[in-house]
Amino acid sequence: MSATTFSIGCLAREAGVHVQTLRHYESLGLLTPSARTAGGQRRYSTDDRRRVLFIRHAREFGFSLERIREVLGLAASEDRCASIDALAAEQLDAVRERIRRLQALEQELERMVAQCGGGPVSRCRVLEVLGDHAHCGCDHGRVECEHTGAMALEA
Repeated sequence: MSATTFSIGCLAREAGVHVQTLRHYESLGLLTPSARTAGGQRRYSTDDRRRVLFIRHAREFGFSLERIREVLGLAASEDRCASIDALAAEQLDAVRERIRRLQALEQELERMVAQCGGGPVSRCRVLEVLGDHAHCGCDHGRVECEHTGAMALEA
């Protein structure tokens, strides 16, 4: 262990996560259980700090904890960059799909709001559309919307 160590609270603050998150990462094997002082306090190294920051940043990119475990496992081998790149490319595809679906949802919400005149609740177009899928401009599965050509969000 390096000379610089962090308490669990300090590491959690620096990484922008909760103490319970660090314990969860340990339980999943993403973070090696910390060394403990003679008094039983958890102590984390600078390598642990880097790993937690890596995990948190990967989560910001939308990687699941399981996928992060995969990437970390591949990172242990010098010749696995192509495999890591392939996982990142899959994540990029997933993000693009999510964006496409969100854009279709945005269009449907814009249409719904534009059709609502803000009058009495009994004539509220927003409530009508939300209450009956038949009033939507498209199916919210992976079917192309007729009026926009965009793919709609899955139900």
